[in-house]
Amino acid sequence: MEDITKRFPGVLANDRISLECKKGEVMGLLGENGAGKTTLMNILYGLYQPDSGKIYIDGEEAQITSPSKAIYYGIGMVHQHFKLVDTLTALENIILGMPSKKPLLNIAPARESLLKLCEEYELFVNADTEVWRLPVGQQQWVEILKALYRNAKVLVLDEPTSVLTPTESDQLCRAIRRLTAEGRSVIFISHKLREVMEITDRVTIIRDGRLIGTIPTAEATQLKLAHMMVGRPVSIARKPRPDFEKKEPVLVMKDVNVSDDRGVPALKNFSLTVNAGEIIGVAGVDGNGQRELAECIVGLRKPTSGTVSVRNQQITDVVADPSFIGFIPEDRQKTGLVMDFSVAENLIIKDYNRQPYMEKSLLRYPVIKKHAQSMIEKYNIKTPSGDAKVRNLSGGNQQKVIIARELNPEPILDITSQPTRGLDMGAVSSVHDTLLSERNRGAAVMFISAELQEVMALSDRIIVLFRGEIMGDIDGETADVSTIGQMMLGQTPEVEV
Repeated sequence: MEDITKRFPGVLANDRISLECKKGEVMGLLGENGAGKTTLMNILYGLYQPDSGKIYIDGEEAQITSPSKAIYYGIGMVHQHFKLVDTLTALENIILGMPSKKPLLNIAPARESLLKLCEEYELFVNADTEVWRLPVGQQQWVEILKALYRNAKVLVLDEPTSVLTPTESDQLCRAIRRLTAEGRSVIFISHKLREVMEITDRVTIIRDGRLIGTIPTAEATQLKLAHMMVGRPVSIARKPRPDFEKKEPVLVMKDVNVSDDRGVPALKNFSLTVNAGEIIGVAGVDGNGQRELAECIVGLRKPTSGTVSVRNQQITDVVADPSFIGFIPEDRQKTGLVMDFSVAENLIIKDYNRQPYMEKSLLRYPVIKKHAQSMIEKYNIKTPSGDAKVRNLSGGNQQKVIIARELNPEPILDITSQPTRGLDMGAVSSVHDTLLSERNRGAAVMFISAELQEVMALSDRIIVLFRGEIMGDIDGETADVSTIGQMMLGQTPEVEV
């Protein structure tokens, strides 16, 4: 890609960026949220057209005017937010859009080809299961297998490990090594510097739409990459916090049982108390009841038995007043935002029918716009204006819109599920500071994350979930990785006598 420039209204997304990916290598692509990484790759995949610049495949200039053209040139892309049809099976998603010479669909050869790909790359999925029934990690496999089924020679992976467990991340790394051993090329977008150091051969860093540089991974360190990416030193470390003499219970759950979408028990006789002025970290391998835990607290999922109370009020009474609870869901696009609404509209979507945003059944747009501008400045949301559609923002800035909305005005309980998923290191640090501020003003905070390092850095107490049950309740100051790791696998840690 040579001197690629792309402008959107009010935003210069890519400013004469050049990069190259060699045959059989993994090229890392790093940058903060909104730096222009996904835009650049969407140009390579034909979703956007550059304002200027050229693309060369095997030395020949390529006119990539659509994704079908990209596929013709052997380019596949796995997007951060999956492009799957939930109600179709894995196999149907993989063959969707493929040409057929016969009027009737014969999927037997496709099933055989899929099984071979699954075995070759150790990315196993049930071909006949609807996508919505698959764990999120297997949905990622479907996206990758879809690109491989089309014989992609260059595979773009946009934040591929953000929804994966550590074991699944290792599976992906093995699959990537097989791909490059066959002479295929991989462009690997990630904010996880450890993974970038492990899997890539070279790393290209962009910041604010401009190329900062490309360096061999062997000559890089995590500190150097972070500094190039963010422009300042950033680390995830435990931060000091004041103690509260009296901690009043805010959230009380007693003997709660909840089922998942398939009717399988997700929480089993679950009891927990979260106090004012503390952060409860929830650790565990993804899929062990974290999603159902968050949803039953905020009223999106009804428990089959047990009680959930906030400040001694049953949750059915609380949901009528959204100011009680701030909720950052794990899927920002499906649950957290209305993608075709503007930034300003999304920021007031919980309170649009209240003062000061509505008067005499009419929305007060000057007030809404003024509120949006203050939130944009406070949370450093990168957007041309509050009138921009939220779907045109980067994933990280979409997350900032949710955080700004859910923490204003000040709730008494914050339920945050994977709030830093897909965020760069600078944004992660900002989210941590925000949640600590919530805790320090006296809010009760539940922090659900698949990133064990940040759970340990942020939490006052840590509970470990395994198959819907609490394996342990640990003090955040004294927690260690080994103990939590054993609990995450369902094992009771050995205690030295």
